[in-house]
Amino acid sequence: MNSTSPSLQSEAQRRVENLAALVAMGFDCVEGPVTNESRRVDQGRWKLTQSVPSMGTIVSVSVVHRSCALAEEAIGRSFQEMERLVAVLNRFDDSSALGVLNTEGKLDMAPAELIGLLQTAAEMHRLSGGAFDITVQPVVDLLRESDGAPSPAALVEAITRVDSRRVRVRRRQVRFELDGMGITLDGIAKGFIVDRMAAALATEGVANYLINAGGDIRTAGAKEGGGAWTVAVRDPERPQPSTERVCLHDGAIATSGSYEIYFDRERTWHHLVRSDSGRCRLDSSSVTVCAPSTVQADALATAVFVMGPAAGMRLIEALAGCECLIVSREHRLMRSTGWGGPAFAETRRR
Repeated sequence: MNSTSPSLQSEAQRRVENLAALVAMGFDCVEGPVTNESRRVDQGRWKLTQSVPSMGTIVSVSVVHRSCALAEEAIGRSFQEMERLVAVLNRFDDSSALGVLNTEGKLDMAPAELIGLLQTAAEMHRLSGGAFDITVQPVVDLLRESDGAPSPAALVEAITRVDSRRVRVRRRQVRFELDGMGITLDGIAKGFIVDRMAAALATEGVANYLINAGGDIRTAGAKEGGGAWTVAVRDPERPQPSTERVCLHDGAIATSGSYEIYFDRERTWHHLVRSDSGRCRLDSSSVTVCAPSTVQADALATAVFVMGPAAGMRLIEALAGCECLIVSREHRLMRSTGWGGPAFAETRRR
């Protein structure tokens, strides 16, 4: 049996801190496993967990399988898929597909993954009434450069370059219709990558797993004891004890919050900005969404935060298979109708 040594744990923490200091979602390529744990669950099954630094966090994959060797190979395949997609969607790399698009304002022969993600983002934009908008990058850049103190004129100018409807996708060609536009996929790319990692595991015959990419979580099957995978949801301002515990068999969960990235000491300017005004909502501390896929949960968590509690909750209530927990700045909890109900875990089965 292999376990994580204190030296490995400290090294993992050091890498996380270094990555987080660079960018909130740094999309740095994987250097190798930080931890590699394996243990026999019973006579016929093993549980393996591997963790690597990527996307500004630690990405972990846990698998329960009858073969330790096959589980290890499957986990390796999932991380390979992650690395491949990070290279495509890394907006901090000017040579990536997304980097070229942001620099040139156009991209011919775009990778299928980028095209698909842009189409999903466009659907989320429509579904949320414009609250989810991947073209807010000019505003986010302004907030970062001004340390959360943008001039009114600069903010108005940045907003003129924000409009998801002006991103044209035709076959494998992508064009910006406005000069100075830029795309950030931070509110959707990580969920997309986690789903693709899950698909890689399934292709290798793995039926029981949990993938955790810094709170973007995808599960399937059951954990080592045969029950549902358990995910703790916390109030970001009160991290202990857990606010809620969610049980998932086949499903996903993701959290968005103003605590993740902010540009001023008062935390009134953060990365979750409204596309119509460039302003930031201050009524919520975090939004957690359960959905059938991680890309849905990731995007919806961002959309609900930007929409605000009332409108955001109405959106979730109208979507089949989705539930939501909103934590207000005053630490008040708002739950969708089916959140935490007696059949919650079973409704996540497919």
